[in-house]
Amino acid sequence: MQDMGIDVLFKGTNFLRLCQGLWVTLRIALLSMAFSLVLGFLMGMVMNVRNRFVKAFCRFYLEIVRIMPQLVLLFLVYFGAAKHLGIDFSGEYAAVIVFTFWGTAEMGDLVRSALVSIPKHQYESGYAIGLKKRQVYLYIIIPQIVRRMLPSTINLLTRMIKTTSLVVLIGVVEVVKVGKQIIDSSRYTAPAAALWVYGLIFIMYFVICFPFSRLSTLIEKRYAEYK
Repeated sequence: MQDMGIDVLFKGTNFLRLCQGLWVTLRIALLSMAFSLVLGFLMGMVMNVRNRFVKAFCRFYLEIVRIMPQLVLLFLVYFGAAKHLGIDFSGEYAAVIVFTFWGTAEMGDLVRSALVSIPKHQYESGYAIGLKKRQVYLYIIIPQIVRRMLPSTINLLTRMIKTTSLVVLIGVVEVVKVGKQIIDSSRYTAPAAALWVYGLIFIMYFVICFPFSRLSTLIEKRYAEYK
């Protein structure tokens, strides 16, 4: 068993450390997603404002996020802020900022698309029965856009969980970093440890992300049935 290297997973506190690293990964993703939901919803509303300057600014922001790799953004916030702004962000804090910056743009575009897809007669019907603009959005429009964007929102969360693996490059001790530490410490006693450690990390990511992927597919199918 020792020759195979699988025992390294359960040696000492290695498995517990991997679980703790996975929690760091999830914490970054969930915090970033929570902020992105709030800010992205506001941005999506703003993107539908009839103002050229506002639309141009939102489009510029969206294109920057789509073109710029998340790794570059991580380096800009983590290293650039410390050097040029004198702000010493922790790696985890910098990661939340970057993933929120990315997620807000993605969520904003989802909200914008959902709003555009709502037929005009939905608004007109609400006004016709005496509802005010706020009530029309609260009781008619928002429930519809939430249902339409829910599958894409779940997919964004899945992507965010997977992309958090990049934070290992700015020193965050998440599951991939813990795995590398275990492999390095077992280099001579268990040369095949990398296969088992990274294999377990793959299973961990799969167990976390697959239910979200299935849920997104089921919701999308259910929405298509009632559309």
